[in-house]
Amino acid sequence: MNTSAPDSDSPDQGSITDVPGIEVGHFTDSRRPTGCSVVITRQGAVGGVAVRGAAPGTRETDLLEPGNTVNQVHAVLLSGGSAWGLDAAGGVMRWLDEHGIGLNVGPARVPIVPAAVLFDLTLGDPTIRPDAQAGYAACLNARSQAPAQGNVGAGSGASVGKLFGMHRAMKGGIGTASISVGMGVDRVTVGALVACNALGDVIDPDTGALIAGARHVGGLGKEQGLCDTRRSLLAGVPPLPILAGTNTTIGVIATDAKLSKTQAQRLAQIGHDGLARSINPVHTLSDGDTLFALSTGLATTSPGMTVLCVMAAEAVARATVQAVKAAQGLQVGAMWLPGVGDLK
Repeated sequence: MNTSAPDSDSPDQGSITDVPGIEVGHFTDSRRPTGCSVVITRQGAVGGVAVRGAAPGTRETDLLEPGNTVNQVHAVLLSGGSAWGLDAAGGVMRWLDEHGIGLNVGPARVPIVPAAVLFDLTLGDPTIRPDAQAGYAACLNARSQAPAQGNVGAGSGASVGKLFGMHRAMKGGIGTASISVGMGVDRVTVGALVACNALGDVIDPDTGALIAGARHVGGLGKEQGLCDTRRSLLAGVPPLPILAGTNTTIGVIATDAKLSKTQAQRLAQIGHDGLARSINPVHTLSDGDTLFALSTGLATTSPGMTVLCVMAAEAVARATVQAVKAAQGLQVGAMWLPGVGDLK
């Protein structure tokens, strides 16, 4: 398994850990490209979720519905390994329990850990996938500093641009970004962490330019070019049959603004606008696109939901772009997935 040099031209876009009260940890499996990433809120956070893909793999999403009684979550897990990767949440729960973090139910504390997974089983041995020990290891690595991006954690085995076959796809990854408004005590931050394993292409939302996605047959360089999945489909080029759930972009939005569960759900819903700006096609029958939202409530003020929603969509779009810009080309057996930096 070989990797090329990462793209070094991507400017700093901030990190989800710029939100006070948020920590992120990755576990990257050395045996094949897979792993998991955890977002921890030690003091608990109001949570919301929005699922827009048609083939999601999730855990503990029902409790985030505004009408249900659990008001706080303590971590969110993003994992590779398809549905098998949901096992990693058990390790996150164990780590949180050991640190006295969880919902007080009298005789014990129960950590609340929603999770979502993406499909990466085509790269290497599919019997190797994140488990409870992987989730625990991700917690051990959790820090409040900006996390690594690209081929790490839940982004280790991610790929993009697969509508015309994996032989024409590129490397996806995990990325992060943040946006702040206000100054001093009035400062409010929204950040996002996104693992991009999209069926479609990734686009620069500011320019509309393709960044990564399906390539022309045998093409690596820009002289041969990305084929532009959207335009190819509209021109009548047929896609290959794709199994449901074999893709998926998953992520977490976090803010220090105080939100209710209903507002957190809305923030997660609007966050999908950021995916729609940066991925095309998105929310397909073969994607399980899922975004969580967390509110630590540590800010003393709020710019209001309209501004927060604009910030959330922007942070998600930027994090998605960062996910592919930071990704390194990957060789697994006969399969080569170039990164953005390989398109010279």
